[in-house]
Amino acid sequence: MFIALGVAAGIGSFTFVYARGGSYLSDDPRACMNCHIMNDAYTSWSRSSHQAVAGCNACHVPHDFAGKWLAKAQNGIKHSIAFTLQSFREPIRITEANRRLLQQNCMECHARVVSEIVQHGKFQRYCFECHRGAGHGP
Repeated sequence: MFIALGVAAGIGSFTFVYARGGSYLSDDPRACMNCHIMNDAYTSWSRSSHQAVAGCNACHVPHDFAGKWLAKAQNGIKHSIAFTLQSFREPIRITEANRRLLQQNCMECHARVVSEIVQHGKFQRYCFECHRGAGHGP
C-alpha cells in the first residue's frame, strides 16, 4: 500500500512540475499558454480592450476566494484529462457553465453601466454575444 501511494505521489509530483502546475496558482495570463491550444486566445486577449484591466481569471473564474479555487481545480482537472487523452475539440468552445460565469463577471465589473438594463428586465442575451471582441480582440 505504501509503495502504491509513493508511486502515485511520484507520478503526481512529476506531472505537476512537468505541466507547470505552479503557474496556475497565479493570476498571470501567461499561465494559460502552458497549453498550446490557448495561444490564439492569449494573443487575441493581448490585443483586446480588456488587456490592460482584466486578465483571464478576472473574466473566467469567480471573484470570491473559494469559488475561484474551486473553479480553477474543476477546470484544471477537466483540461488535464482532455489534453492528456487528446479529447478536446478545436477550436475550443466555452461550456454553458463557464458562459454563465463569464456573464456574471461581466455584470459585476460593469454593474454601473448595465444597471438600467438589468433593472428593467431588458437583458436577454449574453454580453459577449454582441461584445465578442471585448475580451478577445481581432
